[in-house]
Amino acid sequence: MTVSGTESAGTRTYDVLVIGSANADLTVRVDRRPGAGETVHGTDLVESAGGKGANQAAAAARLGARTALLARVGDDAYGELLLTAQREAGTEVRHVLVEAGARTGTALIVVGPDGDNSIVVSPGANDRLTPEDVTSARETVAASAVLSLQLEIPLATVRAAVAVARETGTRVVLNPSPTPDRLEPELLAAADPLVVNEHEARQLSGLTDGTPAEWARALRDRGARSVVVTLGGDGALALDHTDAEPVTVPGTAVKAVDTTGAGDAFTGALAVRLAAGTPLAAAARFAVRVGAASVTKAGAQPSYPTLAELPPAPGLSA
Repeated sequence: MTVSGTESAGTRTYDVLVIGSANADLTVRVDRRPGAGETVHGTDLVESAGGKGANQAAAAARLGARTALLARVGDDAYGELLLTAQREAGTEVRHVLVEAGARTGTALIVVGPDGDNSIVVSPGANDRLTPEDVTSARETVAASAVLSLQLEIPLATVRAAVAVARETGTRVVLNPSPTPDRLEPELLAAADPLVVNEHEARQLSGLTDGTPAEWARALRDRGARSVVVTLGGDGALALDHTDAEPVTVPGTAVKAVDTTGAGDAFTGALAVRLAAGTPLAAAARFAVRVGAASVTKAGAQPSYPTLAELPPAPGLSA
């Protein structure tokens, strides 16, 4: 993979560096979600690797990108589970910090019969990924074409990552999830692109009503350098720096089994193509295909496709 711009592939060690969370996903499937105070039966509990940061790293690595992850886990069984999953995906894990005596983050996931999910996250070691951890990794940020960020780690750590990326000329892909009430101007200004789903776009744009295109334009007007709005099975919208209107990216028809981690698959794939110098709309087209493929299997990271497993789109190469 080559990197466009003033930096060549020879001067960038990584295509994608992800700084973010790493969680053990504890998933149970139910025939219907329980109401308040209600107990329902579910399937056997499945333990797998997850967390938005680790998911995006695994998605990028499985697509063949040179990928590294900076995260913090505990020295428990879940921490080892996460490290093993990243190694198997092909991610460089020497930047993952293992904290003695700490508990690795966990996510409790309930999946309904329609494949949609409800998630509760217990952050654990993710809450102890510090700004100092990021500044200590400045050379790694500088050696990366794209830095992918989310908000499952402390906000101060995200700020530090944005500051280092600005100093080193590394492109920032920001997925502001979990969504704050308001995204700080310096984080919004760093996003190239800001990757949001419909709920996040509506909330951060401040437009209660409106369309995804209107939300995208409002977010760019508020300071984002570019914006991608994901639309689930309907695809995505991409609004680049100079676009007058967003580009519509159609969805890929698939039978959804489990939507857990689909947004992370999309964001990881988007980062991969942006690192290769692909224009935003074309990168989003590729990411839609990867996200669609991921919902056809159970789990987050276990569902992510390799290039060989990704059916070619008509008229497009993988």
